[in-house]
Amino acid sequence: MFDLTRIGAGLPVAETIASLPADGNVVVQAPPGTGKTTLIPPALANQAAHDHAAEHTASGVGKIIVTAPRRVAVRAAAHRLRALSGQPKLVGHAIRGESVPGRAVEFVTPGVLLRRLLRDPELPGVAAVAIDEVHERQLDTDLVLGMCLELAELREDFRVIAMSATVDAQRFSQLMDAPIHVTEAAIHPLEINYAPAPGRAAGERSFYRHLAKQAAQQTAQQASASAGSTLVFVPGVREVNQVCAELATLVDADLPVFPLHGQQSTEEQDRALSTDATRIVVATSIAESSLTVPGVRAVVDAGLARMPRRDAQRGMSGLVTSSTSKSSADQRAGRAGREGPGTVVRCYSQEDYQHFAPHTTPEILSADLTQAALFLDTWGAGQDFPLLDQPPATAMAAARTTLQRIGANKELALLPTDPRLGAALLRYGAGAADTVAKMDENPRGDIARARAQKRLVQRLAALVPDLGPADPGAVVASAFPEQVARAVSAGASGSNSGPSSGSGSGPSAGAGTSREYLLASGTRARLLADSGLADADWLAVSEISLSNAGNAIIRSAARITEDDALEAIGVEETTTATVDGGKIRGRKRKMAGAIELFSTPVQVTGDAAAEALAESIREYGLGLFEWSASASNLYHRLRHLHEHYGLPWPDVAAADPAIWLAPELDKVASGMQIAKVDLYPALQRLLPWPEATRLEELAPERMPVPSGRGVLLDWSGERPVASVKLQECFGLAESPAYCGKRVQFHLLSPAGRPLAITDDLASFWSGPYAGVRADMRGRYPKHPWPEDPWQATATAKTNAKLRKN
Repeated sequence: MFDLTRIGAGLPVAETIASLPADGNVVVQAPPGTGKTTLIPPALANQAAHDHAAEHTASGVGKIIVTAPRRVAVRAAAHRLRALSGQPKLVGHAIRGESVPGRAVEFVTPGVLLRRLLRDPELPGVAAVAIDEVHERQLDTDLVLGMCLELAELREDFRVIAMSATVDAQRFSQLMDAPIHVTEAAIHPLEINYAPAPGRAAGERSFYRHLAKQAAQQTAQQASASAGSTLVFVPGVREVNQVCAELATLVDADLPVFPLHGQQSTEEQDRALSTDATRIVVATSIAESSLTVPGVRAVVDAGLARMPRRDAQRGMSGLVTSSTSKSSADQRAGRAGREGPGTVVRCYSQEDYQHFAPHTTPEILSADLTQAALFLDTWGAGQDFPLLDQPPATAMAAARTTLQRIGANKELALLPTDPRLGAALLRYGAGAADTVAKMDENPRGDIARARAQKRLVQRLAALVPDLGPADPGAVVASAFPEQVARAVSAGASGSNSGPSSGSGSGPSAGAGTSREYLLASGTRARLLADSGLADADWLAVSEISLSNAGNAIIRSAARITEDDALEAIGVEETTTATVDGGKIRGRKRKMAGAIELFSTPVQVTGDAAAEALAESIREYGLGLFEWSASASNLYHRLRHLHEHYGLPWPDVAAADPAIWLAPELDKVASGMQIAKVDLYPALQRLLPWPEATRLEELAPERMPVPSGRGVLLDWSGERPVASVKLQECFGLAESPAYCGKRVQFHLLSPAGRPLAITDDLASFWSGPYAGVRADMRGRYPKHPWPEDPWQATATAKTNAKLRKN
């Protein structure tokens, strides 16, 4: 099979490869650049070949599948192993739309392997799956790991190897019930310098505008002083291109500058990786651990990364530019010290570094989960599906709502695209392939004017029938009906704040924005000024970015006619009622989602008025009524009873007003002023029987005190409160308890002014009372202030009246 000595020459992993376990699951921990991606797969292939030979099986040698989180990493790893092994036919790779066969080892993206697992969950002919860069915690990688672990439970001849570049391997070991195979790698001395750009700490827009210039200037200085190549880390494609443009004016023409990111063609990526010449490589986080750029002796790190973030309140997701994690910053720095002493320039302060999060937030906790939910449902994952972190319940619920809307099924899960895009492709057929391909590639601006990869368009078109031409706006709206938007205003340029948050070449902070749009979901978003769409009244939005300040920016969209927009969203006519000046004010509205198409005042009477009032109460609560003291008291008593005892004591706030308030709503609908409505009888109707007979026992309206008077209890707070004159409580040692909480006494002076607050009368009489007595006896000499409150007569009377009695 593979000559491991030849392949592993000079690689630190070669020193430990002999001790790699030959069976069972394994966690391989090795720093970036040590050769784990290059040497572990052929070593696993050799082990599989040995096992098959020992068993004299007729099925042939089991293949090793290796997942890498990015397409460029898949290509690069396969290319390197082919070159080093000298056996290109043994090494294959597969990414979306591109496949090279290999008999022994195949490198793939997690998305490719996920769909293979869904087609055939047994993975016949595969001896092991090695999952590289698991520490990056990409969503598809987490899902692949879980599925493969479940497969390993069913197939004794199948192994799972998780490969990590960080020291956080223990959690994977516990999840997989696997040993950790460690390779140490000496890092040469690093000189780390901090050169923070002005305004970074405060997140000022000027910092993001000048980020490319700052990074380019630091890079030019390092490149002139370094004996090797310089690797630059910036957050996105736009910044990569900006830094490369700046460097063109700062460095000598004979020092090549290469961009490196996931949107490049294979040839463009190879130019940055395949040469040994001294050069500058400007990259996204793709070069952090997935790829090794040889010859690097200097690193310039902007300290930023683009990360997915889901806004649950607005039901939208986007990529947000934010500070990278400490572990990522350390990996970036380590790239300068693999081959010799290196230099690192961090475009942030040491204090900034100390405030970075220890590790990157797993995508499963922050990203849109629609596709993940589809994969898990198609797989048949149960509650015990092996994941390091469970997905947020609200995000999963939103994802499954989306899947239900688009009619998701296994066919949709197998399409090589997002399920919403796949649903649009299935609906409109081959005529939508061009638009779907563009949406998948996240262009900037007008989708109709963007260009899609011809090969991807052809591949998508071949998957569905030809149903004729499809309007781009209608296709986008079909995929994202909640993102159909209507213009509501024109905005001033430069109103956006914060960095770019789009994937790839998103706009930087301070980029001009114009015209505000209201989405059907209710979110307001601004359109980029240079999008070419500013004259459109209706848009079908394919991608929205979230700035660090939480502002929504429309990155890409297509024009759409009003008819197509309304068909995608759906139109609903509603009549709402509000109370103004004690009278019902009705309004008829025609709505497309949150977009108001038509609104006019209408007279609302009868059942329509009652239902409109009920809907208003459901949305805004009972604040439109004027509450009597008795109604307010009963409402709060019921609240305490429900909170402590639960059912059958009712939750008034959740009760349907159309039922319990029906007689009152009918009266208002018939013309009664709402101020005259008494809610006390309505609340009485909510009392459960026969439990209501214990109302005064469990939550009394009044509480007796030693003076013989019944004191009104205030139930409006978190506990019942009794405001009572101090003298009326002489001899009372313990605060009564109702609904699990002791009554709080507000002890008052004879004039009704507060003297003390306590729910522990025994402690009060034994301590603070003496001070209160000393202060008050001279001010209120006509009232009793005994030295011993325990033996005194509780009373609300003066001393003179007490003597007469």
